[in-house]
Amino acid sequence: MSTVSDLRVTLEGGERVVPAGTTAGEALEADGRSVVAARVNGELRDLAGELRDGDVVAPVEIGSPDGRAIMRHSAAHVMAQAVQELFPEARLGIGPPVENGFYYDFDVAEPFTPDDLKRIEKRMREIVKQGQRFSRRPVSDEEARAELAAEPYKLELIGLKGSGPVQDAADGADVEVGAGELTIYDNLDAKTGDLRWKDLCRGPHLPTTRVIPAFKLMRTGGAYWRGSEKNPQLQRIYGTAWESREKQDEYLKLLEEAEKRDHRRLGAELDLFSFPSEIGSGLPIFHPKGGVVRRVMEDYSRRRHEAAGYEFVNTPHITKGDLFEVSGHLGWYKDDIFPPMEVDGGDYYLKPMNCPMHNLVFRARGRSYRELPLRLFEFGSVYRFEKSGVVHGLTRVRGMTQDDAHIYCTKEQMGGELKDLLTFVLDLLRDYGLSEFYLELSTRDDSPKFIGEDADWEEATEALRQAAEESGLDLVADPGGAAFYGPKISVQAKDAIGRTWQLSTIQVDFNQPKRFGLEYQAADGTRQQPVMIHRALFGSIERFFGVLLEHYAGAMPPWLSPVQAVGIPIGDTHVPHLERVAERLRERGVRVEVDASSDRMQKKIRNAQKQKIPYMLLAGDDDVAKDAVSFRYRDGEQRNAVPIDEAVEEIVKAVEARVQI
Repeated sequence: MSTVSDLRVTLEGGERVVPAGTTAGEALEADGRSVVAARVNGELRDLAGELRDGDVVAPVEIGSPDGRAIMRHSAAHVMAQAVQELFPEARLGIGPPVENGFYYDFDVAEPFTPDDLKRIEKRMREIVKQGQRFSRRPVSDEEARAELAAEPYKLELIGLKGSGPVQDAADGADVEVGAGELTIYDNLDAKTGDLRWKDLCRGPHLPTTRVIPAFKLMRTGGAYWRGSEKNPQLQRIYGTAWESREKQDEYLKLLEEAEKRDHRRLGAELDLFSFPSEIGSGLPIFHPKGGVVRRVMEDYSRRRHEAAGYEFVNTPHITKGDLFEVSGHLGWYKDDIFPPMEVDGGDYYLKPMNCPMHNLVFRARGRSYRELPLRLFEFGSVYRFEKSGVVHGLTRVRGMTQDDAHIYCTKEQMGGELKDLLTFVLDLLRDYGLSEFYLELSTRDDSPKFIGEDADWEEATEALRQAAEESGLDLVADPGGAAFYGPKISVQAKDAIGRTWQLSTIQVDFNQPKRFGLEYQAADGTRQQPVMIHRALFGSIERFFGVLLEHYAGAMPPWLSPVQAVGIPIGDTHVPHLERVAERLRERGVRVEVDASSDRMQKKIRNAQKQKIPYMLLAGDDDVAKDAVSFRYRDGEQRNAVPIDEAVEEIVKAVEARVQI
């Protein structure tokens, strides 16, 4: 029989009666190692938190996404404690968990060195071994200011309380202060309970430092406070932490493989592109070989779009600011737009997206329902003012070319158009060699950043959901991730080593047609507003180029390789024979070279292998006599005395079929 001091709580096994004062950990019978936190009424809590009557409690395992985030956040605190013990003058910035790890920012006189990282990691291991207890303590604003008087960045965060979740603008990581009560987490000595360290934090955390099974400090670098170049530059230390040493070893091996595939290194080695400092950060230039790959990618995409009924348009790189006032981008997107240029007494902007200009194409003359769906397509150059801290090779640039399409259709056509569009997108991505996908549905939340009527959002979201579900792919929810004007589906693709890349996006927009006054004449003679569907298939040519380069580790399939075949003569007398073979291949559209340099044959083969050329055609006296060549493939396999006609057909068929070798 329960008493007035008993509580009724709901666990996975059903309702239970527990004594007042029971903690989440006690109710769950958590060991504090495999189950490290609790979800109480949908919110993450420490195991030490006491329950209330009616609470619904679920365990959070250390290997789950929430469990890993809590563990990594706790590791960030351990790192900050170690830093301040070794560098007492260090002032604290923020220290959130991020994908695959954590970081913490510090204001220090000198940048951290590799030796410093070794010392910090050693001290962290000592703190972990001590099993210090994480203890949550609510404080008032005044108490927090008094306790953290020596931490200017924490004082700034306290002053931001009530303005909503504060984020680091550089990576979107949620930091320590939200709209609720302030809390400080104390690190307490396991034996005496004495205070060892403390930090302003919302939590939750692991029960003790000893629960962190595996961690490693990775690197250090500069980072502006809260991501703004107007603020002081701090020193950021990155680390990783995992639920087991085996998982950490797997991740470190993945990083090692990813480093080999880094498109920035491959771009230099294969002479594809570069980032000259004279031009500026995030603004790549493509060299002749990179230009070939881009042209082939774009030409194939154009052919597929033309066959699918798209019409091609071109729009300028700059525009009056009035256009983005109408679209809403200046109000909702201004931080991502380059500063204006004053021309003829008005502000002109580099365009950050193509959709407002495509709206003007639609509006240029009267439209009839007979023209719909109208599919406009453009390889349009756009410019985004990315923060310097997030610019990264080709995958995060400031100048890019989007393969941008906008489809204008009736509401009746919307569902079918979305399904056909998703099929078109996935089929085209498969043609480039990607095969494993899932979908993410980004919707609005209660944030004021979204515009438009609730009914429009609900209708647009449901149409996207139905199209996504009919694709048969897994669908993951992304609440709050929609564009300011409408919900979207993002195609998430896995590469050859299992990493996920966001590629194509499909967005349904009822708002821009309304803002631009877009209309068409319906069958009954009335004027109706079209639905606008935004779609970027690659996302951007630059980013997709970088993703493919890493997916293939630079060894692009023959149809995308800048040089598809190279002739390698055993001696100078064999060059004319290979030139004749090369001419036959060029007539069939194959990109081929003959290495007539003075290098020895083995060096020529090594050079071709380094350039990851799919086909090497060797020729000596025997090959010339038989009117043949000897094939050497990229994987080292060799076939001798292949008749020229057969060799040409093999290469041409492989290119035309877009095979992967």
